[in-house]
Amino acid sequence: MIPVIRIQAEDFDLNAEVAALTGGRADIGAIVTFAGLCRDEGGRLTALELEHYPGMAEAEIGRVAAEAANRWPLSGLVAIHRHGMIKPGEQIVLVVAASAHRRAAFEAAEFMMDYLKTRAPFWKREHLVDGSTGSWVEAKGEDDKAAERWS
Repeated sequence: MIPVIRIQAEDFDLNAEVAALTGGRADIGAIVTFAGLCRDEGGRLTALELEHYPGMAEAEIGRVAAEAANRWPLSGLVAIHRHGMIKPGEQIVLVVAASAHRRAAFEAAEFMMDYLKTRAPFWKREHLVDGSTGSWVEAKGEDDKAAERWS
């Protein structure tokens, strides 16, 4: 199983990604998907700007996806992360984990999302409704705590 890792500016289609991953395979008994959306943070944001280092980000996410594949018996794994200006309501991230059994798919998807929220090499900056550019967004303490369980 070779994980699919993509970092892209354009949106993605969850259903198309699941169909491409499963392809009618009879050995898959569970698909777990997570799609993360940009929030408006209580009406404060017009967009969230995401930056990354091309090549480095894909390699690092690929390394963590390989770790997931070693930890759980996966039939497939997809991780897509967008970059650029993302408006509230738009998709930012997609993780699809496939396995013969649900527990492995759930845990692998959670593992990948905990990593993407805390350690993936992305930088996020808020663009505010008043026209100003806000601060760079730091990882939240609860996200760090959730990721600790995988150590």
